[in-house]
Amino acid sequence: MCWSFYPGKNLGALGDAGAVTTDDAALAERVALLRNYGSRQKYVNEEPGVNSRLDPVQAAVLRVKLEALDDWTARRRAVAGVYAQGLADTGLILPHVPDWAEPAWHLYVVRSPDRDGLQARLGQAGVGTLIHYPIPPHMQAAYAGMGIAPEALPLARQLADEVLSLPIGPHLQEAEAVVGAVVDG
Repeated sequence: MCWSFYPGKNLGALGDAGAVTTDDAALAERVALLRNYGSRQKYVNEEPGVNSRLDPVQAAVLRVKLEALDDWTARRRAVAGVYAQGLADTGLILPHVPDWAEPAWHLYVVRSPDRDGLQARLGQAGVGTLIHYPIPPHMQAAYAGMGIAPEALPLARQLADEVLSLPIGPHLQEAEAVVGAVVDG
């Protein structure tokens, strides 16, 4: 399993960081090789690799933050609950959570055909929002060589035009204010 410790994540380091956990010894060996310049022995590179080791400062930060993670997750779930209840009848498309799931709520993403207008209204009310991934992957220059026409994936384009991430995190004390700004806007 891969873990991202990007600073904005629920358990984030001070800078970019990540980890891989596995019970597959061969995979663990391969990941260790690749993360250390493709080298098992110092200055002997078996294949191309990267310098992707978690430095001790990042590990120390993560260790301290890990102690608070359960409380932070509970707070995120409480904020998501306020959003789910308060935004239920607003016409926004809210995240679907299956009965068996218990999200940690890294993001709370709603959909609106008038996403840009909603974002502007929330901004005027002092609520910061983000548009994550405004350009679908198939329309990125990096993937132009795949030859996928922009109209070939209409749902991806629609989602890119409609998604809006509302503020969420353990620091957020005023989820009701966000709901009020949506409802009153």
